[in-house]
Amino acid sequence: MKDAERDAEFSAFVAEHRGALLRIARLLAAGDDARAEDVLQTTLTRLYVGWRHVRRADNRLGYARTSLTHAFVDESRRAHRRRELTTSRPAEGLDGPDPAAADPDLRQLVVAALADLGPRQRAVVVLRHWLDLDVAETARVLGCSTGTVKSQNARALEHLRSRLGPSIHPVPEEST
Repeated sequence: MKDAERDAEFSAFVAEHRGALLRIARLLAAGDDARAEDVLQTTLTRLYVGWRHVRRADNRLGYARTSLTHAFVDESRRAHRRRELTTSRPAEGLDGPDPAAADPDLRQLVVAALADLGPRQRAVVVLRHWLDLDVAETARVLGCSTGTVKSQNARALEHLRSRLGPSIHPVPEEST
């Protein structure tokens, strides 16, 4: 494959999936947009370098999600990682409006609760409940046993329920 073809194929993949990957990164980073962008850029760099392997994958987006999750967990393990917080929210980008923007108070509450979780628990919650991966696929992505996924998920959900329980009230559906 020529470099120009490879670049065009990779660019098309990024144009199609960057928004979805950024939303996942934002959840993993518990709303820290700068950290989410850093993790996404690390992931895209890894995907570009290894594109010949990615392009042969049956599910390129699944491969990218796995790479994104690994980049997040790897980055979270670094002892020297600095915590930098942005002072203002960047303008909406290529990924369109934030679906949680409809209720910013709820978004802030959920993101704060996610931030209280450890990186592995947060990754389990995002993979299981945001991406709707089953236990076996989540274990494969994280490189751990299904038992670990189940126990991490149970602990994380217990924490989220205790933190969010009194604050979250379902909105009744309108009768049609």
